[in-house]
Amino acid sequence: MRNELFPAEDEETPAEDSEQALLSVLRLNLVPGLGPRTYQRLLERFETPTAILQASVSQLQEVPNVGPKLAMSVVTHGTEQAAREELARANAAGASLLMRGHGGYPAPLDRIPDPPTVLYCQGTLLPVDQLAIGIVGSRHCTEYGRKQANRLAQGLARAGVTVISGLARGIDAEAHKGAIEAGGRTIAVCATGLGTVYPPEHVELADSIRQHGCLLTESPMDQQPKSGLFPQRNRIISGLSMGVILVEAGRNSGALHTARHAMEQNREVFALPGRVDSEASFGCLDLIRDGATLIRGVDDVLSTLGPLVAPVQVSATETVHRPAELQLSDQQRMILNLVTNEPVAVDEVMRVAAIETSRVLSTLTILEMKRLVRRLPGGFVQRY
Repeated sequence: MRNELFPAEDEETPAEDSEQALLSVLRLNLVPGLGPRTYQRLLERFETPTAILQASVSQLQEVPNVGPKLAMSVVTHGTEQAAREELARANAAGASLLMRGHGGYPAPLDRIPDPPTVLYCQGTLLPVDQLAIGIVGSRHCTEYGRKQANRLAQGLARAGVTVISGLARGIDAEAHKGAIEAGGRTIAVCATGLGTVYPPEHVELADSIRQHGCLLTESPMDQQPKSGLFPQRNRIISGLSMGVILVEAGRNSGALHTARHAMEQNREVFALPGRVDSEASFGCLDLIRDGATLIRGVDDVLSTLGPLVAPVQVSATETVHRPAELQLSDQQRMILNLVTNEPVAVDEVMRVAAIETSRVLSTLTILEMKRLVRRLPGGFVQRY
């Protein structure tokens, strides 16, 4: 079965080199104890995965945090045979492998300090998934938390936003379910390998997520649940997202790790307030006190987010530059798409829109109030 990691348009690297690069990445991904930050330090020192594998034990130990045990593990565990067996397991499970620096790898993850070098994907990961919001919270949530997570996820999905969470019990599960119920897209970032669904009672939910988005993980196929992997995977949830919403979290909740990652990655952090006397809300209330954005609904989220790093094509005729554009009516969106980053005459917008002049002018005023367009001297407008 041909692995679809490298699309046909990538003609710069011969197929043999591409396969060898993938095998080198998989060899390192199978090394126990080699975490993402240490991996990045190795790449900074040796530049490529293949060069890391060719380094001696003494050379590897020159890298900070690489002791003799880990250096020896790189040499002994990262075998090509093990990598080929791992690739066969992924293919048998219908998983695509997305390698950093090659086609299909999610662009937002390229901009975090410790991106995964390879992602295993079951389902579909689309360019429109760059318009994503993470929703996380406690596994031991209240009924209020469940309802709010589901409500927020449904609203985001209806606006065209992909909902990202971690497939855990409680808030995560409600976020995935809400997005699916609204007919939207959702992504589950797993701490385990794709050979294991955790928690086991979410097997059916995982199947639904594959049909409405995808399961993603950086863990090898046979990786079982391990406590240290859950905080580590949280950086991927926040890294894939424009911002992260904490719906309900106590002061010891693992969801707070995701908020901290989001802050480090320059992502927005939102928190839904809860009862001031409920321990289930103390983590969220602390975040609000410390500067996280208090939200009541989807409008609060989308209006807070700034311009995208790069515009996202959501249809043949529509490109989103700011998440706030997703809140617009059909008429507002139509008029906005006639305005470009370069100055355009208002008369030209009215001519192409082919609707009443008064409606065009009133719509441009609304878009100006929303800070999506600005008027220029001489009867011109342009996008912010």
